[in-house]
Amino acid sequence: MEQFKLFDDQEHLLLPEHLMEYIPAFFNEKESEHYLTKFLGTVPWQQTKVMMYEKEVITPRLSAWFGDQPIRKDDKRRPVIWTDELWQIKTKVEDHTGMIFNGVLLNYYRDGNDSVAWHSDKDTIIGLQTEIASISFGQARNFDFRNKENHRQQYSLELQNGSLLLMKGDLQKYWEHRIAKSSAPMNARINLTFRKVLH
Repeated sequence: MEQFKLFDDQEHLLLPEHLMEYIPAFFNEKESEHYLTKFLGTVPWQQTKVMMYEKEVITPRLSAWFGDQPIRKDDKRRPVIWTDELWQIKTKVEDHTGMIFNGVLLNYYRDGNDSVAWHSDKDTIIGLQTEIASISFGQARNFDFRNKENHRQQYSLELQNGSLLLMKGDLQKYWEHRIAKSSAPMNARINLTFRKVLH
């Protein structure tokens, strides 16, 4: 399947602004290296199990949930209390976006074998739009999008070290995304997705 870049020749984002915003260097290189090193050494990483096609499988990445309450009602993991570093990042993201988030999911991609399959993030309350702010530290990885109705409409965006990707509006309703496995050598990458969770 051919994938198209998300930017045109003038570096304009092809998807509408009401669906997505991308800022490559939201955090500078020094800040990004600091946060990457800190999270690698201090976050209580876990490898979780999920149901796929009526079969329980182990997720090909490590994760941790920090926030005010569980990410889902049926999630048995207790949320970890906000750290100073996460609160600093949260504050900067909220100041830029004008949004308020009460939880953050951290995903640790150890190398090119770690990935996340095609999916869309669920609404926290039925009928409300899901707004997610995604911060990337470490190895740049391709973030693929495809239209749920037409899989031929597919884009790829390289999420760079220190970048912010804001997904908003009806993006989760009509599009799904993934981080594919890579045969190329890959270093560690940590992704933070700030969310508003209301049960």
